[in-house]
Amino acid sequence: MTAFARLHHQPVPLLLPNAWDHASAAALAAEGFPAIGTTSLGVAAAAGLPDGAAATAEATLALARRLGQDSFLFSVDAEGGFSDDPEDVAELARGLHAAGAAGINLEDGRPDGTLAPVELHAAKIAAVKAAAPALFVNARTDTHWLGHQEDETAARLAVYEQAGADGVFVPGLSDPDGIAALTATLTVPLNILYAPTGPTLADLAALGVRRVSLGSLLYRRALTTAVATATAIRDGRPTDLTSLSYAEAQALAATAPGTV
Repeated sequence: MTAFARLHHQPVPLLLPNAWDHASAAALAAEGFPAIGTTSLGVAAAAGLPDGAAATAEATLALARRLGQDSFLFSVDAEGGFSDDPEDVAELARGLHAAGAAGINLEDGRPDGTLAPVELHAAKIAAVKAAAPALFVNARTDTHWLGHQEDETAARLAVYEQAGADGVFVPGLSDPDGIAALTATLTVPLNILYAPTGPTLADLAALGVRRVSLGSLLYRRALTTAVATATAIRDGRPTDLTSLSYAEAQALAATAPGTV
């Protein structure tokens, strides 16, 4: 079991904050989070590209290569693998693992709002595990995220487990009874997306959840705070300007190539 996999088998669930660039990842790692995830929305939006449309394969791999130069563990949100060809997804997985990634998140939701055939997603999972066995595959189903075919959730997860998934992810599921029902049937760790109006971390732990992701929440909060600060200054309204100093922000890049 890898160091990243072990984080999913502890009494307290792994709280995985999601970064969108090197600075956000390094800042979170500096606060003691044992692992960092990436957010596909944050990576896509920062590059001016749509999320979930297989448009950010290069940007995602480039970010992984930069994060891999640091010492913290990280997992990459790779949408649906940026391809419906399992061999292409396997090649991506090899690249991510070579870059230093400890995990990959693969979703079965499609840009048109439908779900990929369960057999196709299972084939992607199996191809990734064959190409990079040490890469922790978090197999995501979007039944609850998209709000349809929710009654297929458990069956889809069972197929993904059999295909070799190391963990499964059901964003959009926040009903305690539904979460408990899933954890009772799974043999791999369950990942839930944190919802401010949903169960607390303690509640999720009691339900058997082993990983809690923040998704795009931090990126969206960062944008909200930036715009609110700028407009408050423009409009002459009081605002809290507490922030990292220039030197502290600059220090986040201290491990960049060519620096000491």
